[in-house]
Amino acid sequence: MSWTKIQVRGQPVPRVPARNHRMINSFVCGVSIKSHHRVSNVLRTNGSPLGSVPIRTTESQFLRGDVNGRFGRFGGKFVPETLMSLLRDLEDEFNFVLSDHEFQVGLSHAEELTTALRDYVGRETPLYFAGRLTEHYKSISRTIGDGPEIYLKREDLSHCGSHKINNALAQAMIARRLGCSRVVAATGAGQHGVATAAACAKFSVECIVFMGTADKEKQFSNILSMKLLGAQVKSVEGTFKDASSEAIRNWVGNLETTYYLSGTVVGPHPSPLMVREFQSVIGKETRRQANQLWGGKPDVLVACVGSGSNALGLFHEFVGDEDVRLVGIEAAGLGLDSGKHSATLAVGDVGVYHGSMSYLLQDDEGQILKPHSVGVGLEYPGVGPEISFLKETGRAEFYTATDQEAIQACRLLSRLEGIIPALEPSHALAFLDKLVPTLRDGAKVVVNCSGRGDKDLDTLIQRGLPSSLC
Repeated sequence: MSWTKIQVRGQPVPRVPARNHRMINSFVCGVSIKSHHRVSNVLRTNGSPLGSVPIRTTESQFLRGDVNGRFGRFGGKFVPETLMSLLRDLEDEFNFVLSDHEFQVGLSHAEELTTALRDYVGRETPLYFAGRLTEHYKSISRTIGDGPEIYLKREDLSHCGSHKINNALAQAMIARRLGCSRVVAATGAGQHGVATAAACAKFSVECIVFMGTADKEKQFSNILSMKLLGAQVKSVEGTFKDASSEAIRNWVGNLETTYYLSGTVVGPHPSPLMVREFQSVIGKETRRQANQLWGGKPDVLVACVGSGSNALGLFHEFVGDEDVRLVGIEAAGLGLDSGKHSATLAVGDVGVYHGSMSYLLQDDEGQILKPHSVGVGLEYPGVGPEISFLKETGRAEFYTATDQEAIQACRLLSRLEGIIPALEPSHALAFLDKLVPTLRDGAKVVVNCSGRGDKDLDTLIQRGLPSSLC
């Protein structure tokens, strides 16, 4: 087994093995084809060798990856041989719709993307100045000046209550263009499941959502929403990673009619780029809104990190702006030493899982570890290749917040601003305790409030709301 050095910003350089998790049913977005193929055991990569890095022409181009979806050594296509053509077909369709004016703008189709994002999703979402939260941190920091200003990117106000609808809507359109009559998806917190069910209802496509039994116990309201929207919700023993594997098996058995709708920036190329691209509307709006509000850019962007879709949605627009800090917050769960966390970038190793190379939570034998977080949407044992690359190059900073810190941040925002955030973005909000005291007066901080907290009320009650809140 070869050893590869992994550079961690501000920490010693450890030596960790690059492990390969061999999966026949690798994570793939489905496309419609004319005939079934036997899934082989052949695994191959696409693009440059594992240890190579794209030619560095400019910092921006280097950080944004290459045409094959590789970010340094991360990414790639680790899939069975017979699925390579499907991924190429999907990539061709993705590239086509990016340049298709009717798909993007909807001049002749009222339901197409830009129009649908505006009229159906409710974009653009506000960039909201959290005045009382700003004053709170000013008072506890006892600063003489004005202190930093905190803004929230209100993705929680999107249709279905999270950022997930941005991507689900676009991919449902692609599924329809490919002639697929059936969509399968996997969900953890249920937000991607609800968004997919809504998009499929809008476009009259059959929807099947797979969900782990452990997650279903915590997200009953989202299950009801999915069913009301017409989706079939199928239980899978375990968590999100197990639901993903089952959804993939279902897709592989129905290739002619079925599209696998990914909600995360993981998997083989082009899946991570597709999700990133459809979520990048968050950062594009943030740049425009910041310029309107204060005539400049944010100083710091903060987002929670599970697999990375909401973080990249905010970060990607600003990757080339070196004066903008990108700060991602992982779930430390019960603590990094407890073994019950989802802090892949903090303690994980590099390996291959679900079709691409990235950082993973794994044991010494290369077996995937079970993640944990009070924010169910953060319970994934890996991150996307682009997030992995942003860590390794030092372009983004990554820290952690525990379950308890996230719950406290959720309560704080609820009381101060009248906004109940989901427990996933509450991890990003929790890091403000440590971040704000280090910033200059007048610094502009944008936190991606990627979902609303209705789904987490039962969890908050079970965790024991203080009597003053009941």
